[in-house]
Amino acid sequence: MLHKTQGIVFKYIKYRDSSIIVNIFTEKFGLQSYIVNGVRSKSSKNKIALFQPLTCLELVVYHKENSEINRISELKCNHPFHSIPINIHKSSIALFLTEILHKTIKEQNDTEDLFVFIQQAVLVLDNLSIDYENFHLQFLLQLSRYLGFGVSQNNELESLMLEAKIDFQLLNELNRNPFGHHVSLNGNSRQRLLKAVLRYYKQHYTTLGEIKSLTVLSEVLR
Repeated sequence: MLHKTQGIVFKYIKYRDSSIIVNIFTEKFGLQSYIVNGVRSKSSKNKIALFQPLTCLELVVYHKENSEINRISELKCNHPFHSIPINIHKSSIALFLTEILHKTIKEQNDTEDLFVFIQQAVLVLDNLSIDYENFHLQFLLQLSRYLGFGVSQNNELESLMLEAKIDFQLLNELNRNPFGHHVSLNGNSRQRLLKAVLRYYKQHYTTLGEIKSLTVLSEVLR
């Protein structure tokens, strides 16, 4: 049966000579895998841009319950990016957030509110012209609420902040203000704060493992 839904691309892997299997977080069905045939062929080379991290799509999909891989009937980009693909800071943030999302929301059932949060956050990142260096920190703090372990008044996270020698008020300021709110953090403080937040995440997601994109992000935002 065909269904209309919005989706946010997480990642794709190459499949056979010219196809891909893409993981898309959908508003209606949560995280899904779709096979897309021929998208890497010479005649379709421009279409692969639709499957870059965090691209927002409108989809018509075939959906079978308990099927590991489904197919896409129609798709189009409903929010073309202006800056994420060409701004190395933003593209590094997007890659990092995509990896975190892919590892944390697999078991989510009620996805609509989470989908809206992610989609709106992505659009804000694309539109921000200044003060986006802390965007990933704010995103992780806000995402934790949707994942069920929000950081507000959390003694466990506060102790991690003390170990990292970071003022807990900085975290509160990031957590309580909208994306783009200016918080003065140098590269070293930003990295120590991020490590503390990731340790907190790993206490709730023991399978989070190594974050491969963290090295690039740390280099870009140092």
